[in-house]
Amino acid sequence: METDYWSISKSATANLQVSFTGCTYGLNDSEAEMLTALRENTKHWKLKKINSTEQRIGGFCPLTPKEVGIFLQALGYPPATYIYIAAGEIFGGDTYLSDLRSRFPNLVFKETLATEELEKFVSHASQAAAIDYIISVESDVFVPSYTGNMARAVEGHRRYLDHRKTINPDRKGLVELFDKMENGELKESSTLSPLVTQMHKSRQGSPRKRYGSLPGMKGRNRLRTEESFYENPLPECICRN
Repeated sequence: METDYWSISKSATANLQVSFTGCTYGLNDSEAEMLTALRENTKHWKLKKINSTEQRIGGFCPLTPKEVGIFLQALGYPPATYIYIAAGEIFGGDTYLSDLRSRFPNLVFKETLATEELEKFVSHASQAAAIDYIISVESDVFVPSYTGNMARAVEGHRRYLDHRKTINPDRKGLVELFDKMENGELKESSTLSPLVTQMHKSRQGSPRKRYGSLPGMKGRNRLRTEESFYENPLPECICRN
């Protein structure tokens, strides 16, 4: 089963997750205002003002469902591919999933694979998230739409298990392509596929040493560019051979 991982776990957490990133691309005005207000009213978040456009251009925003659909098609995945959405309720619901579903009709959630079996987990969000984690680790292909803590842990776990295929989207590079498409400079056709494929040739979970922070980076930017140990435990916990 090819799987697409969404780093939003539950409806309430989904609002917090999207609000925390400051990313409002693709949302309507009322949704963007709601998330902005949520961030500004959450006391323990120190960063209250975030430029959503700068966040997206920098590659710090989650891919939208539509962008995920374009991305997977450009990589050559056929419409019959089964995609497991490792999440709870997606922010915006079916309205924002409709484009992805039109490209890949076989979208499944844990709620569609099991019903009565999940009743015991209704009041236990962490245990429900553990189900998504296990399925993501065991899937044929793992694609994180956003590099949250769970996505990093899944990627690291898959690396530990003989570097199972994990396609890590180059969100900054993809945004440039998506914007060109939106401006009419690039069409979603055979031209897009080789660009996306080449861009991700070396981003599919092959063995490599963990990246350090980029030279000259300080503070928050340094942390953003430094790869997490949980995302790639090589060389400490994986034999180079």
